[in-house]
Amino acid sequence: MPKMPTLGPSPKKSGPGTVALLLVCFAAAAFGYAYWTKQRGAGSRVTFMKNAIIQTDPTAGVPLPSGAVALPSSAAAGPTVGAPRDIPPPPPLAGLAPVAVPPPPPTGPRHFSVTVDGPLETAIISAAGRSVGPALAQVVTRALVWWMTIPGDLRKGDRLDLIYEERGSEEPQVDAVRLVSGKLNKTFQAYRYKPEGEPYERFFQPNGQELEMRLRASPLETYEQITSLIRDGRHHKGVDFKTPVGSKVRATFAATVTRKNWHWKANGNCLELTEAGAPFRKALYLHLSELPKSLAVGHPFARGEVIADSGNTGHSFAPHLHYQLMAGNSERVLDPFEAQESFRRSLPASQKPALDAKIGKWEALLTRT
Repeated sequence: MPKMPTLGPSPKKSGPGTVALLLVCFAAAAFGYAYWTKQRGAGSRVTFMKNAIIQTDPTAGVPLPSGAVALPSSAAAGPTVGAPRDIPPPPPLAGLAPVAVPPPPPTGPRHFSVTVDGPLETAIISAAGRSVGPALAQVVTRALVWWMTIPGDLRKGDRLDLIYEERGSEEPQVDAVRLVSGKLNKTFQAYRYKPEGEPYERFFQPNGQELEMRLRASPLETYEQITSLIRDGRHHKGVDFKTPVGSKVRATFAATVTRKNWHWKANGNCLELTEAGAPFRKALYLHLSELPKSLAVGHPFARGEVIADSGNTGHSFAPHLHYQLMAGNSERVLDPFEAQESFRRSLPASQKPALDAKIGKWEALLTRT
């Protein structure tokens, strides 16, 4: 039977010449490996030429390449292959400037005194700098609004003295504030002080009264501070109470639940309570912790009864309670400190000397030039 044709040339068989060549290559490789092993065990003399390291047999008498410098014989037993060597670091890459590391914020109280000659924020930024000035202006405004309308009551030439501390990623802390008002012809002062037995520091005036007003029927029995008000110029519709997650939130008047968890992305877990009788106000409680499923529209609450726990849900950057008061069925926002009974708490007489001592410390810093 004839053989079938194949594609391409026929494969060639290995002849005796090919086998001999492979044997010669193998023998040369084995000889080279044996020679290298012997040379490595005999020791090394290290020489340097430019940035290269040249190793030669110390007994072979092999001449050094041109430009190479041999180490003295005392160094013949020096570094071997693989031993660590002191090699200078490479030079910096051209065109790349070193990365500037910003300094940490200053620690401890800082003082400045400015004369208002335009917007209050501009004056504070010019004194404290742009890194902390805008946030510091907000904190100062939250204090001043308990005395006056901002910016309506400010006048050119008013003098502001301030002691504050920077706190990294947190907003700056104001320890003392003093404002000499030309329009109201009065000097306002407030100082940070922690009353005995209280969990938080507060601003106190020299007469022993707290700077902040309190609601008689408050949604929270205790809280760290109020961080937003209706009249602070931020166009916020409610009062923000800074308080830890889990603080007990209470009904500020007898009411029933009319809405629950609407617009969750912004409000988080929330409740709307409508007053049981005239004047038919509505109270909104936003950013609450998870609400029980059993709590439904129509559920009644008495004044002062716990309705939920505070949280940090929805569009919220820190644990707090947003408390908002509305007029009846309209969209008119009410200021709780005008629509509800409010008061200022006074420090017990037994603690007044401790407050005076604290004020003396801050006054010494305020009068420093």
